[in-house]
Amino acid sequence: MADLAVRSESDLLTHWVSQSRPVRRPRRRRPDELGLLRFAFYGRVSTADFQEQDSSRRWQRDVADDLVDGHGRIVADYFDADRSRRLPWRDRPQAALLLTAIADPDRAFNAVVVGEYERAFYGDQVLSLLPFLQQHGVQLWLPEAHGPVDPAEPSHQALLMLLGAQSKREVLRARSRALAAMRAQIRDEGRFLGGRPLYGYRLVDAGPHPNPMHAKWGRRLQRYDEDPVTAPTVRRIFAERLRGRSVSRIAAMLNADGVPSPSQADRGRNRHRSNCRWGLTTVQGILANVKYTGRQVWNRQPAHHTPAHLPGPFKTQRWATTSEWVISKQLAHPPLVFEADLIAAQEITALPGPACGGFRSYQLVGLLRCGLCRRRLESCWSHGRPAYRCQHGHSSARPRGPDRIRNLYVREDRMIVVLRALLHEENVALEGQPVWMIARYLREHSSW
Repeated sequence: MADLAVRSESDLLTHWVSQSRPVRRPRRRRPDELGLLRFAFYGRVSTADFQEQDSSRRWQRDVADDLVDGHGRIVADYFDADRSRRLPWRDRPQAALLLTAIADPDRAFNAVVVGEYERAFYGDQVLSLLPFLQQHGVQLWLPEAHGPVDPAEPSHQALLMLLGAQSKREVLRARSRALAAMRAQIRDEGRFLGGRPLYGYRLVDAGPHPNPMHAKWGRRLQRYDEDPVTAPTVRRIFAERLRGRSVSRIAAMLNADGVPSPSQADRGRNRHRSNCRWGLTTVQGILANVKYTGRQVWNRQPAHHTPAHLPGPFKTQRWATTSEWVISKQLAHPPLVFEADLIAAQEITALPGPACGGFRSYQLVGLLRCGLCRRRLESCWSHGRPAYRCQHGHSSARPRGPDRIRNLYVREDRMIVVLRALLHEENVALEGQPVWMIARYLREHSSW
């Protein structure tokens, strides 16, 4: 009976399978067939060395996926690494590619989604982007707006203004805290905060990091120690300067003796430099560097950020006044020169001053170019008068070659006569005007 029951159930199942129609799953329609959106995802991470790029990309993409779920799918990815949020989109590699794709009528997407406002935008950057997106029929989706941004909606306008202010506040607060911490670490501890080793020194271990978590991860501090190869050269430069040698004479002596310059001593970090000989600015930089006294110094050349709406480079470094420097209270590394000798070296000059003891004044400074090499002429004092010269890219730190063009010298008073004649020929109404009027005209109408 049991065998008959099993066979009957088997026959029943077989009969059902043979008679039933196969179950057909509905074909999954593409988003464009359903009228859904196709998105381009944009994300960003500030630094490549101190943040987990893959992790940051994943969580930003996850937020974007959740936001567009049910409305469409992401078909393109754009992700910038090691780019500040203060940079406008046109200056970020991946964002610039996204802008180019938006302008392409054959693009594969019709909306842009980001994982977080403050990762994609700084301040009111989004306000300048929205008209561009509208022009090309592309929507912008933000998690903070819970979907697409409508520039005509007052609540969205207020939200964008609030997000922009928050992003600025976060940047300013983080920068202020970081600068305050660096200032205290330099002043009170003389801590080395990174960067390439100073010529004359090498980096050595200075013990575990004072932050417990950094120490747990194995991070250690570093400090300067005297480099047995290059430190004697630094001492020699200061000694020669204190003997009254000119900067160009010191550079020429080092080149003649075959002493490796800073670029030659560390070629791995100076591959971009084709000329590895000693130059005037190299010697001058060593003579003016207070770190050779054993003190740690910070903020000698701070970074200045250009507002995004103004032309020019995003970040520039400018020399700060000595009152703005932060100098360690104690010695932080072995000194290569006494403090009194470094100060004395700053007072030495090989340039004779005017006989009257006053200041030298040049009325055409920065306005003249050499007709042979197109370099801007240097201001110089020649036989008691202001003049201008061109050395055609050469200096006294290098030996003079047999085919070298002779230096060009032009007296200022004679050049003013020439300029007046040239402007008269060009029908420029400056006849009888003072020299400063001519200089202003040249500055305003110069194309170089």
